[in-house]
Amino acid sequence: MTGPVDHPLVAAVKPLVDAMGAELLGPGEAQADDVVLAWEGEDVIAVRLPQLSDSLDHILAAMERRHGKPLAELDRKTKQEAVRLLEARGAFSVRHGVETVAGALGVSRFTVYNYLNRENGTKSD
Repeated sequence: MTGPVDHPLVAAVKPLVDAMGAELLGPGEAQADDVVLAWEGEDVIAVRLPQLSDSLDHILAAMERRHGKPLAELDRKTKQEAVRLLEARGAFSVRHGVETVAGALGVSRFTVYNYLNRENGTKSD
């Protein structure tokens, strides 16, 4: 990245940018879809947001880091909680989201749908 990497705005947004799997750029490198952040009227940094499918991979990798092991090694209850979290974050609106999550969890698509249906059935009670 070019630009003022030691600027307080960069330090403030970097954890969020990293958590989203986004990329920091100098404001001069920004393209039409990038978000340019200004500080006191001066463009300081640009953020390139990831594609949705890349975001899902990033979320799954972050979940693995949080649990300290591959998602496929989690117990059933924890996998169900992971599916609830992923649903809340929009993972299943991404094309092939169910397949991607099923692969990461080491379960079938049918199992992921069962977890989703169980959660949705609980909400409607």
